[in-house]
Amino acid sequence: MAWIFGWVWVVFAVLNTADLIIRGTMPVALVVGSVLGVITFLVFVLSLRPATITEETGVRVRNPFRNVFLPWHTVDDVEVSNAITIKAGELRVRCWTPQPSARERAKAVRQAGSSRSGRSGRSGRYPTSEPVRSKGERAAAEALAGRTHADWVAEQIRELAGRNKRKTGGEATVTWSPSAIAAAAAAGALVIAAVIAASL
Repeated sequence: MAWIFGWVWVVFAVLNTADLIIRGTMPVALVVGSVLGVITFLVFVLSLRPATITEETGVRVRNPFRNVFLPWHTVDDVEVSNAITIKAGELRVRCWTPQPSARERAKAVRQAGSSRSGRSGRSGRYPTSEPVRSKGERAAAEALAGRTHADWVAEQIRELAGRNKRKTGGEATVTWSPSAIAAAAAAGALVIAAVIAASL
């Protein structure tokens, strides 16, 4: 969902930037443009850039300013608390996405309790009943009961690492993200230009 809102913001920022270029007057246009630029930078690094991507040879983790690639043979363990953490030797990589919220965790636990007790629908003054599920749907619901999306992703990473441990080689790499650094520099330059223009 954050990804969708991130792109909606980018479209909003582009339209407003075009309007500032066409009808804006200096220095107000530059100040407003710098505010748009800083917010767009934050949206980019915090909602559009983070990703956890499984590939044939390993798992790629994009955090706001860092890129990490872990070949499958380096993955030792995957834990989930408030985020997915991948252990590879001495290296611990915290994935920014997906992160289970407290609400998502509580909902998963509540669903696990209702599936174990066999209850369906809501109780109360106006109880409702759920549609009858097929055998496959019931099996999938039981398998996912008590688990969040982050738990499922962590399990997929564990399975892929176990299955491909002997098929991969290479070392874990951690690098800075050129796109995030460039976006930070552009946002900083806009703020500096706006401060200089506003002080003249």
